[in-house]
Amino acid sequence: MSVPPEKPFPCPFEKRFPSQLVRDDTFFMSLAFNQAIDAWRCDEVPIGCVIEREGEVIAFAHNTVEHGEDPTAHAEMLAITQAAAAIGNWRLENCTLYVTKEPCPMCSGATLMSRLKRVVYAVPDPKMGCLGGATNLSELPRVNHRCEITAGGVLEDECRELIRAYFKLKRAAPGASSEENGSGD
Repeated sequence: MSVPPEKPFPCPFEKRFPSQLVRDDTFFMSLAFNQAIDAWRCDEVPIGCVIEREGEVIAFAHNTVEHGEDPTAHAEMLAITQAAAAIGNWRLENCTLYVTKEPCPMCSGATLMSRLKRVVYAVPDPKMGCLGGATNLSELPRVNHRCEITAGGVLEDECRELIRAYFKLKRAAPGASSEENGSGD
């Protein structure tokens, strides 16, 4: 996807360039962070996601809700669809999803339905997060799949700063509507 000209304010954050030699949580979250910067540059809420399998990236995405006028076009949803296509199976059993902010109810449900082995998120969301924040869908008594969750800690400060800065600038923009004043936390 090409990046349209920056509007209404440029992203002051720089992309990260992690070493390819160490493919750990920080490496993959750095790639998700880069996707969040791409989202900002498209005037989308800066959430990025990467899915890896056996140390290789098989999917990556950022929010495209505004551009696509699609309420389901969250980074996680797009990446899950890509990952399933990449491996030719909807069951992502040996995959890990990295995302810059805790998944919402829709995305949390998709992580369980796709049978992801693990979810790593940077910024907890106590209001709408459903993998440990507001609730934890993975802990429902009758759920048929549970994924391992790593909550916060991996680039948490950097991802939180990116999200907060975006909403601060968005709120300060001339003509900002109440719909654009999403949560910065």
